[in-house]
Amino acid sequence: MCPYRYYNVMRTSKDPKELRYRMVLSVNRVGIKQTARDFHTSRTTVRKWYGRWLEGGYRGLMDRSRRPHHSPRATPLEERRHLVALKKRYKRMGAEQVRAREGLSRSARTIRKVWREEGVSSRRRRRKYKTKQNLREMKRRWRLFQQIAEDTKDLWDIPEYYLQMKAQGLPTVQYTARDVTTGLLFMAFAQERSLTNSTLFAKYLNRTLGRCGIDLSRTRRQTDHGSEYIGGVLAKTDSAYTRTIESVKGQTHGTIPPGAYTYQSDVETVHNLVEMEFYEVESFSGRHDFLQKARTYQLYFNLLRPNSYKEGKTPWQLAREKKPDITIHVPMIPPVFLDDLLDQSLEKTPQGGHDVSSTPSGAGIGFPPQASGLKPPATMWWSIPAGATTGRPTARSYHKSHGYGACSK
Repeated sequence: MCPYRYYNVMRTSKDPKELRYRMVLSVNRVGIKQTARDFHTSRTTVRKWYGRWLEGGYRGLMDRSRRPHHSPRATPLEERRHLVALKKRYKRMGAEQVRAREGLSRSARTIRKVWREEGVSSRRRRRKYKTKQNLREMKRRWRLFQQIAEDTKDLWDIPEYYLQMKAQGLPTVQYTARDVTTGLLFMAFAQERSLTNSTLFAKYLNRTLGRCGIDLSRTRRQTDHGSEYIGGVLAKTDSAYTRTIESVKGQTHGTIPPGAYTYQSDVETVHNLVEMEFYEVESFSGRHDFLQKARTYQLYFNLLRPNSYKEGKTPWQLAREKKPDITIHVPMIPPVFLDDLLDQSLEKTPQGGHDVSSTPSGAGIGFPPQASGLKPPATMWWSIPAGATTGRPTARSYHKSHGYGACSK
């Protein structure tokens, strides 16, 4: 074959093995020196591929990996297996979340690489970066408790939680409130979604935040159009929930536009996080154990968990930046069973009342003790209080057994 034709084949062929095979055949026919001239390459290259042909035949003409045979900084096999096991346990968590939760020394980038190489990496979702960045920047400039987003979450559709819920009578609905600018999380639980429970939760937050020195006079409490917030669709007067919110002078209740569900993205996001990091992971021995672990998770979320969308800071760090004199009791406001608050309220309400009763002044309004009195539970590395009472807990028993702090006095 003409040397120029060899050169043309080398330029147009998409299979490098085919070119190398022709080179090897040329060596057998005209030698190394002439082959190098014909293929416009060096004699060293011709010798390399001819030697590999002699060693491995046509397979020897394939490209070899340039990965070093020894890599001192490579992730050890046992650690790789541990990372794979963590991914299988925390199915929908990202590398940053797992790293923070487990206290891993490897970077999130390395963890993702191991997951990808082991075939357990989850598929990435597309994000509208620019829009979200602008929205985050706007919310970052808001003052503390300028807006609190509230919503409810059904718990019966979580497979890992459903059987425990049915067997032990655990709550079926979570009531959630979140400060939009810092991400501070507050939770309560009940057996049903109702206007009464939403109103009790609103009173609980009004009272606890107020006693901690939080000014709610310029706060907007945002909800959707659920009946647990606005009452009947055809109601001509404000609901009990709205009246409770606006009982604090200057505080307002606003609802999102119809169909604008992205307006509740802050609280919807935290619902997804709680499902992944709490309900899908934890097991419960009863209602009391559930409330203790829910309180532990809320402490972890507010005080320890970094938020990658908020400069990698915790809600507590962001709150202190906006209000340096804020008390530690604010992020430590404990979650409650709204059914217990209702029971306590009914005990103190005269027969024949029509309005929703207020929460009892001394029950469930306190706060956890300092971290020195905490010990880690079996399945979470962060802390929960020791010395818990047994049986079904009530708001009053929590206040009495844990000696909750200054804001409840």
